[in-house]
This record gives sequence, structure tokens and C-alpha cells, in this order.
Amino acid sequence: MPQDSSQGGRAAAPHRVVVIVDENSNPFELGCATEVFGLRRPEIGRRLYDFRICSAASRTLMRDGFFTLTGVAGLEAADAADTLIVPNRPDVEVPRRPAVLDAVRRAHARGARLVGFCSGAFTLAEAGVLDGRRATAHWQWADSFRSRFPAVRLEEDVLFVDDGDILTAAGSAAALDLGLYIVRRDHGAEVANSVSRRLVFAAHRDGGQRQFIERPVPEVPDESLAPVLAWAQERLGAPLTVPDLAARAAVSPATLHRRFQAQLGTTPLAWLTGERLALACRLIERGETRFEVVARRSGLGTAAHLRALMRRETGLTPSAYRQRFGPGAGPGGRPAVPRHPAAAPAPGPGGG
Repeated sequence: MPQDSSQGGRAAAPHRVVVIVDENSNPFELGCATEVFGLRRPEIGRRLYDFRICSAASRTLMRDGFFTLTGVAGLEAADAADTLIVPNRPDVEVPRRPAVLDAVRRAHARGARLVGFCSGAFTLAEAGVLDGRRATAHWQWADSFRSRFPAVRLEEDVLFVDDGDILTAAGSAAALDLGLYIVRRDHGAEVANSVSRRLVFAAHRDGGQRQFIERPVPEVPDESLAPVLAWAQERLGAPLTVPDLAARAAVSPATLHRRFQAQLGTTPLAWLTGERLALACRLIERGETRFEVVARRSGLGTAAHLRALMRRETGLTPSAYRQRFGPGAGPGGRPAVPRHPAAAPAPGPGGG
């Protein structure tokens, strides 16, 4: 799916993202899609996506009758989508409109990327495009989903799943995580970071994190990790270790580990490695061609270690990543779909 590339001196049209809204759809997920894919971004200097909303009806009553959506494109707009975001809604036992399911099947047959937010996985499964595939859905509907669609390989305790041309997110807030993940795949870490800053949201939370993390209301002021995270992010190129982080936080490594699991849903080492890899990607995007320098400045040590991590996390070698997202690659790029797509980690259930 090339995006914003040029051919013969003319820029191609931006990648087309279309959201289908159906009766009783959730406004939050629609808002997430609009925020990530629909807004103009003058701070980036180019248009990332051509975004449209469509519906099978001229008037669509949103969840619980909060409001009625009118004035959007008809369902035929889905036939032009490069990425189609399918409708989600809380009444998961109610079948979707046949016209909507047909639109999903047509998009899949012609190779469009399909995205389901929260209960959108039910729409994809009902359309029959998830049989034999990996997917996730909100934890509270896991049993219902598994009983209705036994042919789908449900991963119920992760934030989102990338199964190549079909991506699914768990709860409502996970829609933002998956949306930013898609931007990162399409346009690189630097652009994704810019979008996340405008959202005031974490740029990259790994999809394999648990959906729900027990966080009881504290009886004492919250022992936030924010200071130690900020301190570490300024020193990623240094030989930081988990004991170093614990010493900075003035706690034992075991206590630090418990806080990371409670507040971030991951381990200190996994977080540190992810931050270093994100820094390495930014350095490559900014034009650093010496991979041993990238590895040293990002704290990953050697070019061999950098290469192994990048192949595991992005499906690309450093050279391939530079060709796709480096300064000479031109705006945009083809989505970097992992060779072995994996689920990724972040806390917080959704609500729809």
C-alpha cells in the first residue's frame, strides 16, 4: 500500500482510510479514528491520510441514542478504502447489516487493510474474514466471541493484535494505541511521535500488554514512575540497567518491577529496550547511516543487536527501515508489516 509516494513527478493520493458507522456504534472509537487519521497536520507539513466516514443509512443513531449521525458518505465509499475500519457497537449479539458485511468482504477480497476497534472484531468475524486468523476483543466479551467464532484464534488478554492485513484492538482506549501503531508502521516513529504529542498520549505502547491491570485506589500519594522514566529517556545511550533505574527511584529492583507491572503492564527491561529501539528508529529516520553509531547512541550496544531487535519488532532490517523511512525515502512509505506479526503490550480496558 504505497502512500504519498511520487511517480513521474506527481505525488500519489494519500492512503485512503474509511470508517463505517453502523446503528448503535460507539462515538469514542469514531473519535479516535478521526483524531488519528482525519485531522490535518500542518506541523508535519503533509497530509498523511485521506479520511472519510460512511454509513449504510442516511441517518445513523449512535450508541444509546446520544446523537444521530447524518451527512456522511454512503457505503460505496468503503469500496475505495485502502484501510477500512469496521463498525463496533456494544450489542454484540445483534447481527450486523448484510450490506455492511458485504462491504467488509469486498474490501478484504481486493486486499484492503481491515481494522476492528473493540467489538469491531465481531463485525470482522461475522463477515468471515477472521477464520483461522489471530484477533483480540474486549475481555468482557471473550467468552461470547469464542463460543460464536471458534475458528478465530482469539488472544483475549492483549491490547491489540497485528495479523498482517487485519488488525484488531481490545478496549476503547486501545483504539488510540492501535491507531498510533498503524501510523508508526505507515510513516515511521518520528511522525507517530508528532501525532501522539498532539494527542497528549503515549506514542508507543506495546500491543501485548494486558488489557486490564489491577490498580486499587491508593491510600497514600501515588508513587509515580514518571520521574524515573523521564530521567532514563534522557540517558538511553548510557549503560543503564534495571538496578540503575531502581537506584534512581530509591527502591529495590523487586519493588521497581512491581511498580512497572502495576503502572505500565510491562517489565523495566522490556520498557528500556522498547525506548532504545524507538530512539534507534528516530536516529535512522533523521539520517544517521552508520548503524554501529545508531546502536551505540541508542544504548543497544552493537549493530548486530540493533539488527536482531529491528527484525523482530518491525520485520525490517536497519537498511530496509532506512530505505523506507529515511530522509531520502520521500514522504510516507509502505506499511512495515512484521514477517511474523505479533501482538503488542499496554494497560487499560475499553468500554465498547
